[in-house]
Amino acid sequence: MTTEKPAPAEAAPAPGTGGEATIQPRRRGWMVFLRDVLVIVLIAVLVSFLVKTFLVRSFYIPSGSMEDTLHVNDRILVDEITPRFGAYERGDVVVFQDPGGWLPPSTDTERPVVVEAVEWVLSLVGLAAPDSDDHLVKRIIGLPGDHVVCCNALGQITINGVPIDEVGYIKLSAGETAASGDPFDVVVPEESLWVLGDNRYRSKDSRYNTDQPGKGFVPVENVVGRAFLVTWPFDRFGVVDFHHEVFAGVPETEAAVPEPEDGAP
Repeated sequence: MTTEKPAPAEAAPAPGTGGEATIQPRRRGWMVFLRDVLVIVLIAVLVSFLVKTFLVRSFYIPSGSMEDTLHVNDRILVDEITPRFGAYERGDVVVFQDPGGWLPPSTDTERPVVVEAVEWVLSLVGLAAPDSDDHLVKRIIGLPGDHVVCCNALGQITINGVPIDEVGYIKLSAGETAASGDPFDVVVPEESLWVLGDNRYRSKDSRYNTDQPGKGFVPVENVVGRAFLVTWPFDRFGVVDFHHEVFAGVPETEAAVPEPEDGAP
């Protein structure tokens, strides 16, 4: 009886001879790539939407009422934090919704669906401003409680009895020297603002809307925010000057000073 001898075990291949198993890098399929791109785009849109909703919005300037501070078709960024956590100051350039009757009725023209869709998407991230025609931009002259009068013997506006020198930003028509061609004498109600355009003889502002239900005053709740930066065209890129120093000597009124919160001194 013969017994079979076990076959000798094969010798393990020496390292580096090419016989060992190699692990190839895993290639991601195009579906995975598209998924990653979609996630990145969605996150970017969400972040942009949150920024636009709570921090900054973009608007374009449709008229020359704020020249030479802002020009027609300038694109500006508007700070939306101020209405929520801060207070406005005289001189601030603000964007606000029409209080009622300031703007002519809009005439919507039909546009291709694709154009509407693209503009809607761009507006979500603040790259388009389709509602600019429904808003106005002016400079705050009077805060709640202020007594604003125009004009004194020198053609200046006075606030709470103190004249202001608006030479730094006001634009007058040829031959005009007074800060307003129309006199006014108002006391700004609580939670309201008195606003004027820098291009003083070419601006339909608070002076020209006193016959409207709001008497020319802008409710603070209508204010979207404070314009702070011109982003387009590039040759005009820069911050918007509020000229707060013009109003430095104006005394505060009781209504213009916010009441302290409970427990505050």
